[in-house]
Amino acid sequence: MALKLGAYTACLHDRTLTEALDILKENGLTSVEVNTGGFIPSPHCPVDQLLSSAKAREEYLATFAERGLELTGLNCNGNPLNPLPGVGPKHADDLRRTIRLAGLLGVKHVVTMSGTPGSDPDAKYPSWVVNPWDGVYMDVLDYQWGVAVEFWKEIDALARENDVRVAIEMHPHNVVFSPVTLKRLVDAGGLTNVGAEMDPSHLMWQGMDIVASIKWLGPLVFHAAAKDATLCAGADIRGVLDTSFTRVPADAPDKVPTGYGFWCNAWPENPAWKFVAVGNGNDVPYWTEFLRALAEIDPDMAVNIEHEDAAYSQTEGLALAAKNLHSAAAAL
Repeated sequence: MALKLGAYTACLHDRTLTEALDILKENGLTSVEVNTGGFIPSPHCPVDQLLSSAKAREEYLATFAERGLELTGLNCNGNPLNPLPGVGPKHADDLRRTIRLAGLLGVKHVVTMSGTPGSDPDAKYPSWVVNPWDGVYMDVLDYQWGVAVEFWKEIDALARENDVRVAIEMHPHNVVFSPVTLKRLVDAGGLTNVGAEMDPSHLMWQGMDIVASIKWLGPLVFHAAAKDATLCAGADIRGVLDTSFTRVPADAPDKVPTGYGFWCNAWPENPAWKFVAVGNGNDVPYWTEFLRALAEIDPDMAVNIEHEDAAYSQTEGLALAAKNLHSAAAAL
């Protein structure tokens, strides 16, 4: 059993890199994933400096090594296919730069999302088709998949050139949001260096069987996140495809950006589902089987906690998730 248990440091964005790494080490974690662009800033990775200086890269990697930690992933989640000029082109450029940086650092995995185009060549906004029972939406999907496949063929070639594998988080509001759509992209583009980041949380609230999904994808699972979710009482009247979100004011101090002039909305007071700390949505034996399924594909896979449980502070939630993840690993 050699799975690399760690964390994505976005939850510690207000700490310095060294402070964040010390917190991970205190929780017995050895794997680290940092953000490099896309939806959110990259306080723990000076991308420009690292791209331009071999000495800076050497010093940067030493910061991890001297604590017994390994940088296992660069995260650039965004929407590189967004037709908005302030979003799509920037996120696509961030992704390309991240792949080049990963190659220079010797980091084998870049995590991102597939993206979502507009409904047609003249569309201003991205459009996610959920249920194409009406024939017109098949036309939309045909267009979107054409855009996505061409983009990802380019990204696949860049990843191959840099000896990097790109792991797509299967996330709603993207053309790839399930194992089936992930495999469709890989097959349609003949992709060799693009696969899945197995973040189970978004599959959970969609009602999928996580272990079955891992086994179905098999070697297409490159990288993993430890992130839990649970259905809530609100699902009784909202279902999981709920749009009852509300706007966050532009002057809100803690708003989370998603692109120039756009940011995350506020959740309903009684949501259909929510993210919870690892072990609070599904028990430790469940997570043991999650880890077991991943280890059968790659016993050295990195499994990084992504803490987004609003009921806990940054450090409390991370510590709880780490405790439960360690317990799950010990049971293997």
